[in-house]
Amino acid sequence: INAEYMGQRIQLFAMFARKIGSRVLASMLGLGGVGYMMSSFHKEKGIMRCAGEQQKNVMPEVWGRSQKCEKVKMPERLVLCWGNGNKPLAEEIAAHLGTKLANATVGKFNDGELNIQIKEQVRGKEVFIIQSVCPPVNDNLMELLLLISTAKRASAKGVTAVIPYYGYARQDRKVTSRVPISAADVAKLLETMGLDRMIAMDLHCGQIQGFFSPQVPADNLDGSTVLLEHILKTDSFFGDPTKVVVVSPDAGGVNRAKKFQEMLLTHGYHNAGLAMIIKQRKAASQIERVDLVGSVEGKDCIIIDDIIDTAGTVCEAAKELKQKGAKKVYVYASHGLFSGDAYKKISDSVVEKVIVTNSIPLRADAPKDKITQLSVGVLFAESIRRTFQKETISLMFKQFPNNLNYIT
Repeated sequence: INAEYMGQRIQLFAMFARKIGSRVLASMLGLGGVGYMMSSFHKEKGIMRCAGEQQKNVMPEVWGRSQKCEKVKMPERLVLCWGNGNKPLAEEIAAHLGTKLANATVGKFNDGELNIQIKEQVRGKEVFIIQSVCPPVNDNLMELLLLISTAKRASAKGVTAVIPYYGYARQDRKVTSRVPISAADVAKLLETMGLDRMIAMDLHCGQIQGFFSPQVPADNLDGSTVLLEHILKTDSFFGDPTKVVVVSPDAGGVNRAKKFQEMLLTHGYHNAGLAMIIKQRKAASQIERVDLVGSVEGKDCIIIDDIIDTAGTVCEAAKELKQKGAKKVYVYASHGLFSGDAYKKISDSVVEKVIVTNSIPLRADAPKDKITQLSVGVLFAESIRRTFQKETISLMFKQFPNNLNYIT
């Protein structure tokens, strides 16, 4: 409230009094208006002062991403369904949310057809279906489609697909004639079944979110925050914190590597560098030649990728980095498929350690001395809780430079 505004209000009081023909009333209303405006001014000034003091005392919302999340409110309105793609992760998510997985049958009939049944009421409830579209890819994708259809036909209020690993994501464009854009086709299949929302992590490319229509929002969680917390919590993860280089294994992953480099820069690794491997392929999953752009001599390197399939790319990249003078080479990938003889390649390679998330289950023969698996259960549990309770997801990835207190 300023002086000009107060004057206008007093004039209005006086004009009203003159209209009814009373000078005495005009004076009384004028004085009353002044008193009213002054009291309002002091009242609002006091409120603003209190609000300002409260605002100074309010700290940014903090969430301990790595160890815990809040329990979900009104769990009776939430239904967590699951597929066989990654049931252990689904059980972990349910435990973090303080609820249980839905009673359901997800199996096969004798002839190989899928047998799907949700054995509890979902009418009017929010249903979240947790399913990784990992090998066997087509079986897991079909499970997801039929689970969505089942929930919609049972009158669920909303159906959200939680897809830790989005299969077919690498087929995101036409690289030659007469081939499908399978990532877009999978999105259309999910929409056709009646999907209302999709939550994934580290999609192979960001445009996959655009393959879904505006009626089906798609959230892409950043799994590299889990790696960052692992590095910050591990004593002497890098031998010399001043000699660290983040490496992209190909030109397409430069933005991903640059983003992680920036995260390191804001958390104490002030000299973290950036390098890139340029690879030439003979055919899919066959590397002909690799070249390095950047300096890695005498430094610890961490290769940042989204998917490890046959492990040929990362093993060749690590070999090239070692030849260029790198001390140690670490590899991080959000999704570890480890197809074919990938485990053997990693065991025989110069890679110090391969770090992946549990978006895809490891096989029993995985070399435990070479492969470390980080959990993203809390990451997905918190995103589900925030989606269910209509809260923002972006605060989950807010950075607090040079302040590690948020990791609780």
